[in-house]
Amino acid sequence: MDRRQFLASTGAAALTLAAEPGFAKGKGAGGDKQLHGLLDAIFNDGIARSPEFATALGLDKGKLAHLRSELSPATAAERRSDLARNQRWLGKVRAVPEVGLSEAGKRHRALAIFQLQQRSIAAQKFDIGSVQRPYPIFQQGGSYFEVPDFLTSTHPVGDAADAEAYLARLSAFARQLDEDSAEQRAQAARGFVAPGWSLNLTLGQIAKLRSPAAAETTMAQYLGDKTKAKGIAGDWQGRAAKIIEGAVYPALDRQIALMTELRGKTRAGDGAWRLTRGDEIYAAALAQATTTSMTPEQVHSAGLAQVAEISGQLDAILKQAGLTQGSVAERLTELNKRPEQLYPNTDEGRKALIDSLNAGVADMWQRLPRAFADIPRQPLEIRRVPVEIQDGASNGYYNRASLDGSRPAIYWINLKDTGDWPKYSLPALTYHEGTPGHHLQGSYAQLSGDLPMLLRNMFLSAYGEGWALYAEQLADELGAFSGIERAGYLQSFLFRAARLVVDTGIHAKRWSREQATDYMVHTTGFARPRCQREVERYCTQIGQACSYKIGHMAWLKQRQKAEAALGTKFSLHWFHEVLKEGVMPLSMLDMRIDQRIKERLAKG
Repeated sequence: MDRRQFLASTGAAALTLAAEPGFAKGKGAGGDKQLHGLLDAIFNDGIARSPEFATALGLDKGKLAHLRSELSPATAAERRSDLARNQRWLGKVRAVPEVGLSEAGKRHRALAIFQLQQRSIAAQKFDIGSVQRPYPIFQQGGSYFEVPDFLTSTHPVGDAADAEAYLARLSAFARQLDEDSAEQRAQAARGFVAPGWSLNLTLGQIAKLRSPAAAETTMAQYLGDKTKAKGIAGDWQGRAAKIIEGAVYPALDRQIALMTELRGKTRAGDGAWRLTRGDEIYAAALAQATTTSMTPEQVHSAGLAQVAEISGQLDAILKQAGLTQGSVAERLTELNKRPEQLYPNTDEGRKALIDSLNAGVADMWQRLPRAFADIPRQPLEIRRVPVEIQDGASNGYYNRASLDGSRPAIYWINLKDTGDWPKYSLPALTYHEGTPGHHLQGSYAQLSGDLPMLLRNMFLSAYGEGWALYAEQLADELGAFSGIERAGYLQSFLFRAARLVVDTGIHAKRWSREQATDYMVHTTGFARPRCQREVERYCTQIGQACSYKIGHMAWLKQRQKAEAALGTKFSLHWFHEVLKEGVMPLSMLDMRIDQRIKERLAKG
């Protein structure tokens, strides 16, 4: 895991660097305080080396203000330095005696150990940045893909100092591109090059980023527009254009030349098996994504069973809607093409689509008190995925808000083609990415005063994506779906079940991209271009697609267990309070629900 991925696994609101604490043999609160001091020191150490994360959380202020002008190094030497640092911190956390901790403190210690172990696996075992993202440059990864989006969505421009920092980061972008290229060249010698079609997409996106006149790039225009809006004097757009023309574009040209060269040398195939020690990497990626010890065969079988079960439920709903002929996927495909289900594939149609999503979010805020207490209200914006990266980008994803309130959370939707988003399918996506999905779950954890700094923004895909699917089901319980929209919600579940089959098919059974896409289309009824983008994601971000349904099944199991054990003492408000305790592996969630059940029963 490199520093640019630090955002995905850790975080908190620490505005100053803490000193590393010593330890006394205290009980309960005293021991917890000292543990939390150590975890704060670990977080601060990471923040000081992760400028993008510091900006994303609004922590690049005071003693850390210099970070606003920087981008993280992207070198092999830094990866190995991070590994050594993580191992040092891991030893210190393990040295904390459990006897001096409260039950919550023991959980926090275990979570910190788990997190530091996960951060170390890729570099320690395989000398790569991530087991789930083994390729340095691909259609959804690399500085070319991440930095322009970061600069125009996350970097603040409130005064001249911010604008100067933006220019400094533009210069650093050129350096980071060359570092990516050097790392990709080195890893290519070890067999770590994305599949040919991925390189084609990557080259197309880099060319699109490179093609405008420098002053007309999104990056230059953003700085010009922001400074004008704030009344900041100076030719900021022109200065940005000079850096882009003189430094960024030459670095992009060098990267284009490299990726073109590698395009003719990359290995055949689409799955992890094509990599050096690919089976081991996939096993590690699957374990990391699901936080379980399930084998590829077990995951594949679970997926097939879920596909059959959900298809049966959809069959009944579609028949009620008058769709009786053909397979479930064929009937969904027919529904997808009905004119009344489609927004125009125009700017006006895209605006209307996003307006409908915002209306769904507003409606859900009114329903949440029926299932949640102490509801956090962090702002949420819905935006279109930038055109420059939409060809390779995911269909939808979520970025958390900054802790200082300077930037809202953002739910991104890929609107390359509105035909990918029939109206009946959109509410489920909103409840997944927004509320009561990622936005609500992340806000509970991020704003929890009981969690130590290191754990407040920790993200584990099985927990978070599993919750987001559970949130879609909860939205149905809250009456949020109308009519045929319930088919969209079940199609969303079917899609995630199919991912279990497809991901293991690609990486363990050697399915091709085309074979996997065919299965996805024939199972889910989604449009082929959308299915292909999804499959391409699974090919290059291995294992992660399995986290959704495995996590969802775990959340359902926990709720059903609690309902059976507590009877009339069960309530949704009580069950959902666990969100305040932050993200945890599924095995720890299982144990924690057991503990909470015992505590609830003990109250009489």
